[in-house]
Amino acid sequence: MKKVVLAALNAKYIHSNLALRYLSRFQDNNKKHNVLTREFTINQRLDFIAEELFRLQPDVILFSAYIWNVEMLRELCVVLKKILPNCILGFGGPEVSYESETFLQENPSVDLVMRGEGEIVFSKLLDYFDHGTPSLEEIGSLTFRKDGKIISNIAEAPLDLALLPFPYDADFKDVENQIIYYESSRGCPYQCGYCLSSVEQGVRFVPLEKVLPDLQRFLDANVNQVKFIDRTFNCKKSHAMAIWKYLHEHDNGVTNFHFEMTADLIDQETIDFLKTVRKGLFQFEIGVQSTNPHTIQAINRNVDFEKLSGIVKQIKAGGNIHQHLDLIAGLPHEDYESFGRSFNDVYNLDPEQLQLGFLKVLKGSMLHQKQKEFDIVYHDKAPYEVLTTHMLPYEDTLRLKYIEEMVETYYNSGKFLHTLDYLVPLYENPFAFFEELSQFWLAEGSQYKSLSKIGLCDVLWSFVQKNEKVDLSRFQWAMKFDIALHEKPKKLPVWLKVGGNGQEYERITAKLVQKYIPSYADAEKKVLIKHTYLDVFGDEEPKAILLDYGHRDLLGNAEYLVIPMEEVEELLQQEKKK
Repeated sequence: MKKVVLAALNAKYIHSNLALRYLSRFQDNNKKHNVLTREFTINQRLDFIAEELFRLQPDVILFSAYIWNVEMLRELCVVLKKILPNCILGFGGPEVSYESETFLQENPSVDLVMRGEGEIVFSKLLDYFDHGTPSLEEIGSLTFRKDGKIISNIAEAPLDLALLPFPYDADFKDVENQIIYYESSRGCPYQCGYCLSSVEQGVRFVPLEKVLPDLQRFLDANVNQVKFIDRTFNCKKSHAMAIWKYLHEHDNGVTNFHFEMTADLIDQETIDFLKTVRKGLFQFEIGVQSTNPHTIQAINRNVDFEKLSGIVKQIKAGGNIHQHLDLIAGLPHEDYESFGRSFNDVYNLDPEQLQLGFLKVLKGSMLHQKQKEFDIVYHDKAPYEVLTTHMLPYEDTLRLKYIEEMVETYYNSGKFLHTLDYLVPLYENPFAFFEELSQFWLAEGSQYKSLSKIGLCDVLWSFVQKNEKVDLSRFQWAMKFDIALHEKPKKLPVWLKVGGNGQEYERITAKLVQKYIPSYADAEKKVLIKHTYLDVFGDEEPKAILLDYGHRDLLGNAEYLVIPMEEVEELLQQEKKK
């Protein structure tokens, strides 16, 4: 029996590889054959990964290839072929599925490629490795070397998704401290020009009689988060609503579920239902990509931004669902100014996160085929990120790169929400604020520094000095509140002089906690000190805020309550009389 290793190089340790788990568990192949799985990260040394695989002495190693790991995998296979010359090396995944023959020609250390979905291909390959049947020529969706030639078999029929195994161990120890992924459908109904899903035809759904028991396992285990990888989760309303209603009715009060959505498909009935779910139960990622109508048409998007905006605003008004909105820089007909308008359109919807990404010219995608039409110039190596287009010179790409960094650092981190709420309206528009901040960041050489939270506060303090519209006192109060929201204040920037240090309120915190946060009613004093904090913020209209660090939102900010000032002052007077 051959020893087969399924291996992945994840982008980060917290990521898990769903493909490996499906393959290894499909029809209990891991019991019928000698299959091992190993996950590494791209941050580990190539030699270390090679050493670990060598120690297993495998007969076959099959790698899961994506744009973030394929370059490292190419190098790794050259080394493996030298130290394990008789080991068969194979690839699968979206990065190698669309130009598999070219990939094998360019990588002589690789012996075969599994194209598209891998469960059936892998199952037949295992039978071939152990029993010699079926022959390689009889395995659909396989590209391989034979007698000095490269052969590509016809595509395998799509898998019946009812046969998908549950991908995780019963106790979830295999994904402890990692992100858990799940899929309830494959394919996408849209033909977006930048996406590989446009190559696939139609959408197939995992039967609900399988999905719902799977989801109950996550709920029973109280896992922190489950990310659905469905390309457009809500493309079929009955499927999406059945899952959402089940999760709502069986909510464990802990688990968060993340979905990639098309917002303009959501109708009023769905919105009314979504307003009833627990805060934090759902999280939506909504692809906008651009609000330029010429760009939308060029990439085959069919999104009504006005309708999308209304739906996003209604969901936002519900106050219970985090929304992540996506933009892509480098698309056709989008220059720097046009992208700025798209940015402002999306920023003004007030999403919890605004993901500013850059076009990846993926093999097999429509934009890969039309790169010359739009003068798209991109990196030769994965992830094939855009450098210039017919509308975007490289200097503008660079400007957008640093605007992206400012958005990630100050907005998406969730650590400066109230500070930005005060600062951004002082500028002509949100894009103008982040543009000016990015230019200041570069002028100060901050791109060369590894800045702490205090260091990032210092950058903003220096930045606002040149803007006469900024009320420095209001800025400091907002900054102090943001610091307190993220962690119990221990060290503040030297320039942050507003208010006291909160110590005077420690004597009355326990009484207020017992009244307003019942979950701490029986907690010891040291627990209260660790998990709660009371302070007064603001000078013109001061507010007493009671923060609870034991309960946080998805951005890591503490939950808090506004306590009547008169109640706080009365308790302080009582303490002074003791």
